This record gives sequence, structure tokens and C-alpha cells, in this order.
Amino acid sequence: MRSDPFTIATWNVNSIKVRAEAVLEWLKQGQCDILLMQELKSIDENFPLDAFHAAGYEVHVHGQKTYNGVAIASRLPLTLRQKGLPFLDSDSDKDDPQARYIEVEYQQFIIGCLYLPNGNPVMTDGNLSEKFHYKCRWMDRLNQHAAALNMLNRPVILAGDYNIIPDAKDCYDINAWQGDA
Repeated sequence: MRSDPFTIATWNVNSIKVRAEAVLEWLKQGQCDILLMQELKSIDENFPLDAFHAAGYEVHVHGQKTYNGVAIASRLPLTLRQKGLPFLDSDSDKDDPQARYIEVEYQQFIIGCLYLPNGNPVMTDGNLSEKFHYKCRWMDRLNQHAAALNMLNRPVILAGDYNIIPDAKDCYDINAWQGDA
């Protein structure tokens, strides 16, 4: 199955309220067709939809007050598939309020925007912290969801802020991140 070429980018905006002007200016330069945004720090109702619409972008938002939040802006027609990751049968996070995943379709593509938990601090009182355990559980959910998407035999893009440093070349100073989740 062929599709028209398109460009996609991801940006941890660290507050859409603060960065909206910069994001919109960048989009006006024609940088991409689909933009995945993380760390909105905004509820859906406060996302600057009108400004994005005026720039020619539709937006799907999964927001959260103060923390987290993800959105996908596109000048191509997208169909929303879901907000949030599916839960595992044994998942202890069934009431997870954190807005960290949103998924859309474009042509035959499935596109997921994610903001993985950072898991810090790793240790609390000599034990692995609840935040670190939450990150690990969230990664398990993501892996299982990715496996389910793979079974659909469609192209899948899972992009965003993974909050991991798999190799020293992935950051400016690996020593500054020692002991970090």
C-alpha cells in the first residue's frame, strides 16, 4: 500500500502556554505536516486550538493540568484512535490520571505520541521508588500495546519524549545523568 510522503516531528514543548508562539512560528515555516507535542502542562480546554486552526492545523489533545499532556497537530486529515494507553489485565494503574499517550491514524499509518514518565527519584529510603516502578509499568504497557499494533500489519510510528538515555552519545554529559532513571 502506497501513501503520499509526509513529514513528522516531535517537540517537548514544556508548557504549550509558554511555547505556543514559538511552535506556531516554527510550523509557519513549513517544517512538518504532523507535529507530536509532549509536556503540554495544559488541560484540553486551555490548549490554544484557535491559533493552531488559524495556522492550518487540526489538533488532537490529551491534556492534563500542571503536568504531562500530549497533542498531535496536523495539516493532514487525522482520525483519533485513542487517548491514553490500554491497561493490562493485571495493571495496578487502571485509574491512571496521567495524560501521556495519544494515537491517530493517517492513511494506513498509526501514529502514537508519547511522554514516558521519567521515574525519578530511582531510590527512596533505600528502595526503588514508586515513581520508578510506575515508569517500568508504563513501559510494559507501551511494549504490550506496540506488540498489539504490530499484529495489525500496518506501519506504526511511536514517537515523543521517551525520557531515556540509551547511550552516552545521546546526551551532552553522561556523568551528569548517572543514577538518573
